[in-house]
Amino acid sequence: MLSKTLEDGLSKYLVGEKLRALRLRKKMALVDLGKHTSLSPALLSKLENGKLFPTLPTLLRIAMVFNVGLEHFFSAPETGPALAVVRRKERLRFAEAPDSQDPAYHFESLDFPVKDRRLNAYYAEFHPLAQEKVRRHHHGGIELIYLLTGSLEVRIGKEEHTLEEGDAMYFDASVPHGYRRVGKRPCAAIVVSAP
Repeated sequence: MLSKTLEDGLSKYLVGEKLRALRLRKKMALVDLGKHTSLSPALLSKLENGKLFPTLPTLLRIAMVFNVGLEHFFSAPETGPALAVVRRKERLRFAEAPDSQDPAYHFESLDFPVKDRRLNAYYAEFHPLAQEKVRRHHHGGIELIYLLTGSLEVRIGKEEHTLEEGDAMYFDASVPHGYRRVGKRPCAAIVVSAP
């Protein structure tokens, strides 16, 4: 149980409101956020409503889903134009499905330091995957893929499209979609999503 002094001190940061704003901007339900963080929707609701304050590890788990740093929750909004340089050696690499032994791709955020981003940009490397193992996902907004190298099969709804090096594709990301590398050559793309 926190003392009134600590509660008052933590309340001024509006962590719950910032968390809710991030989730709603991504058009993500509490249940979906729970799946990504392994936290219960009930706990997430208490955090958003300010009835409970998150521990730093819990807050970091949530921050990673939204590609923001912990400072997003504890700093005042910045004024002036958004600007960030992301060095290759500073990027973190994540598997598409954290618990998967056989991920379809790994990705690196290209814009993680920017607060209140209007889009999300990633560098993705796709791996060989059997046809039946293609995992589909969906999210609000749109997605754009620009293929840098290799061949990539993109499944959107019932359609399948094969992209070759230099091809680009724009689509409604609310339709279930998945990716699969075609052939033995390395396959990499820039993927941009926006609400």
